[in-house]
Amino acid sequence: MKNVVLIGFMGTGKTSTGRLLASRLGRPFIDTDQKIEIENNMTISEMFTVYGEQFFRQKEQEVISKVSRYTCTVIATGGGVVLIPENLARLKSNGVLIALTASLDVILERTSRRNSRPLLDRPDRDAIVAKMLQERSGFYNSADLSIDTSEKTPQQVSDMIITFLRQGGYLRGRC
Repeated sequence: MKNVVLIGFMGTGKTSTGRLLASRLGRPFIDTDQKIEIENNMTISEMFTVYGEQFFRQKEQEVISKVSRYTCTVIATGGGVVLIPENLARLKSNGVLIALTASLDVILERTSRRNSRPLLDRPDRDAIVAKMLQERSGFYNSADLSIDTSEKTPQQVSDMIITFLRQGGYLRGRC
């Protein structure tokens, strides 16, 4: 049975929706950012500070290589996972890709709640988010389903995903 893979920009609800979806489907849940932190015994912010973004992207690629081989798992990815085409190809080979999106204003509000996002720890935060969203939108559009989470709860989003999975026959069979 295929994985359900959540992609999308920071603050679109991948982790909260993923946890709920996994629980409702009775499947394991993996957050790739958390897995990277655990495997490297440091936070992503620390990785960026000490080693830089390129180091983090390499670690992210290693984790994607592992989790893309799983089955029957709900996987929430980091927002930049789409920047490396090989990551998307691996995730898509054994998964249904669901892109979670949100408006710029909603993303800015949601990502301001925590200071754990190294790419956004800048004075020109609004312009950076707008630019990154524009650069990544084409990658997110390659998903099998896209859901705007701006005005939806994780419960509503997971309902929509389950409906899509049922209609597409992705929930047939056993995990």
